[in-house]
Amino acid sequence: MEALFRRERLILVGCLAAMVLLSWAYLIDMAIDMSGMSMADMPGMAMAGMTQLEPWTLRDVTLLFVMWAVMMVAMMVPSAAPMALAFLKVNQGRRRTSRPVVGTWVFVLGYIAMWSAYSLVAAVAQWGLHEAAVISPAMVVTSPYVGGAILIVAGIFQWTPLKYTCLEGCRSPLSFLMSEWREGARGAFVMGLRHGSYCVGCCWALMALLFVSGVMNLVWVAIISAFVMAEKLLPRGEILARVAGLLFMVLGVARMVGFR
Repeated sequence: MEALFRRERLILVGCLAAMVLLSWAYLIDMAIDMSGMSMADMPGMAMAGMTQLEPWTLRDVTLLFVMWAVMMVAMMVPSAAPMALAFLKVNQGRRRTSRPVVGTWVFVLGYIAMWSAYSLVAAVAQWGLHEAAVISPAMVVTSPYVGGAILIVAGIFQWTPLKYTCLEGCRSPLSFLMSEWREGARGAFVMGLRHGSYCVGCCWALMALLFVSGVMNLVWVAIISAFVMAEKLLPRGEILARVAGLLFMVLGVARMVGFR
């Protein structure tokens, strides 16, 4: 039995790692394609966000949504791994006592579904920035006031009670499972949605910073992803969050007054 449990953990870790690696491969391939294009090539591109010269179509926005959804998997699944492993451990304990169990993949699917909903909002927001002509072909906000406002809002949010309520929900896997446990596949999916809602509530403003650094700037994608993990996994991650919040506010003001 213990050998079976160890094998299930290895399979889960392997599947999560494969999801993240494939997502990063997709993003890297897209970034390479973008870096090899001339400005003359960009108006004909199907990928939304590549041009400021033509109105976007529904297909453009759909492809942009896919890009954001894949990016959220690359960034957020690593920090959700402890919760997925805790879910598997609880189910293994239930199996020992012959109680019903459900595949961990259902829980993970619910988590990804919540971040996909955020990706839809981000894609629509990027479309709005495109229509307002304040985002470049490289997917960076060009207005110092819009960019500064994003930084200031993100900084303020790092100090709000909502931030820390959501962060606590992400940092305590066993506490979450004990308070939120639901039976069956539907219950596992809802639990994934619930955990995803805590993580979206905790990290939505950090993800919005990609509009300032560059949506396809993979260096900053990796930095923000690492920061999210540090907030969730370090013993005093809330202190790191507050310090970062102060930094965001200072950078936002500096950007608005011209020190960019």
